[in-house]
Amino acid sequence: MTCCTPFLQALSNITLGKNRVGREMIAKTARYFWMLASVGLLWGPPAAAAELVLFEAADCVWCEAWNTEIGEIYPKAAEAQIARLRRVDIHDERSADLAAVRGIVYTPTFVLMEGGKEVGRITGYAGEAFFWGLLGIELKKLDGAATAVTRLSGPRDPSTHEQGEGN
Repeated sequence: MTCCTPFLQALSNITLGKNRVGREMIAKTARYFWMLASVGLLWGPPAAAAELVLFEAADCVWCEAWNTEIGEIYPKAAEAQIARLRRVDIHDERSADLAAVRGIVYTPTFVLMEGGKEVGRITGYAGEAFFWGLLGIELKKLDGAATAVTRLSGPRDPSTHEQGEGN
């Protein structure tokens, strides 16, 4: 059996039990693999257990304001690691997993869902500071979310997508 690289040659030898150097190379590779896995470099960050469902409408001025001020930075915010954003047009038919969500009249309405159940709701959009503060309050209702994000409220610096020093 001829292999094109020393690693593949060592791998083929280890499977046949021929080469002590090959076994060491495999062991080092396995340790490196598990080291990367332990710091999350192979699989990335854990998926959000909850989702923030945004009920919006194309003609909604406040939805447009939210999209301009928050829409682009939300996926980069710590809160998105807890509750990923899902957009739903208020006029569209609801999917089965949102059938239990009732009383959506105004846009935008943000419904925090966990395990298929509504945990909290923010109706309307009164500006960036209010949104982050109210979202922080709602996220604290989730199991384990309070420890995932250390400080959930306060103005943010949009250029860095980080929270500022405000309240």
